[in-house]
Parts: sequence; C-alpha cells; structure tokens
Amino acid sequence: MTTLLVVGGSGFIGREVCRLAVRDGNEVRSVSRGGRPSIDAPWAEKVSWTSADLFRPDTWRNRLDGVDAVVHAVGTITESPAAGTTFERVNGDAAILTALEAERAGVGTFVFLSASVRPPGVRNAYLTAKRRAETAIADLAVDAVTLRPGPVYGSGQSHFPRAVDELFRLIASVPPIADRLGERRPLAVDTVARATYRTALDPAESLLDVDDIRAIGS
Repeated sequence: MTTLLVVGGSGFIGREVCRLAVRDGNEVRSVSRGGRPSIDAPWAEKVSWTSADLFRPDTWRNRLDGVDAVVHAVGTITESPAAGTTFERVNGDAAILTALEAERAGVGTFVFLSASVRPPGVRNAYLTAKRRAETAIADLAVDAVTLRPGPVYGSGQSHFPRAVDELFRLIASVPPIADRLGERRPLAVDTVARATYRTALDPAESLLDVDDIRAIGS
C-alpha cells in the first residue's frame, strides 16, 4: 500500500487522482484550501481531507508524515492580485514550497502537474511560473516528475465555460484534428488523472509531454 498526499485533492484533476488511489486500496490524504469537496461518493469517505493555506506549511506539514508520494495539482488560469491569487504565487511559489516540504519530510516522489501551453488570452506569466517551478523541483532530493498536459476537459471543469469544455471534448474525439494540435491537444481529465496517479507510483521519467500522458493514462 502506498501513502499518497494530493495537494489540491479537492480540485478538478486532484479529486480524480484521489478516487483512483482509494480504489486501489492506498492511504490517501488531501490538502487544499477548500478541504473536502461536495462529493457524495463512498470513495470520498476514505480520503483524509485537510483544509489549509499552502503558504502556511506549519498548518499542514504533519500531513506529510509517512507519505511515499506527493501529487501537486494546484493551479489557476485567472488572477485576483488583491486576494493574493497571481500566477507567480499559485502556479509557481506554491509548487516550490510544497516540494521543499516534501523533500524535508523524506518523501520519495513528487509529481507536479504543469502545462504544455499557455491558455489563449492568459498572461505569459501563467506558463513562466510553471516553468520556474519545474526547474526548482528538479534540483531537489526527490524523484521529481513533471506532467505537461494540454487543455483538460471533463465533468467538473471550472476553468473554462461549458461550451469550451464541450468543444475540447469534440476536438479530442476527432483524431485527425486532435493529432494536428500537438502539445495543444485537449485531454480528458480521466486520462490525465490516471497518468498522474500511475506516475506517482512508478516515476520512470522526469518529464511527460502530451503523448506520454496519453500513453500512460490510456
């Protein structure tokens, strides 16, 4: 049995990672700002949910005790500087801080959900912050793995309007079109979550692109 901590486990991709890990009989913990999501499903009862501010590690550091692998699934495509929500802080600093805490706790594997491309209309800082985090975690004493999916669609997606989510789903269902998009190819949340979870258990590579994620998550 693996003990897995999903940072951002109440989010779109994180909750699916939690579900998969519970299904396989692993011990699953989650740390996120929202704590337990409003999910009425038996698997959710088996996750140890914690609501905490990632930037106050003293409030959640004990959740790393005995953890084998950490999945960092926190990110944003919108900013609210007045509330402290910026790309630099959420997409960059949060991942670096979490990885440092994982290293300190002796965690074996750290999986970072990054991105392959910048969403349309979003500041370049979105991707710059993620790349900065990728570089920082690569130098730590953990098996660090970065996943770079393109746009992720599926039930519960809150980053895009429903019409955009359905468009991504349609594009993904037409291989000749999807193949031409390369790193911008939309991926289903199930695929990304499976690849993330399997990588946490077996970190064979340090960087997974869209094609790698499709292969591992299929």
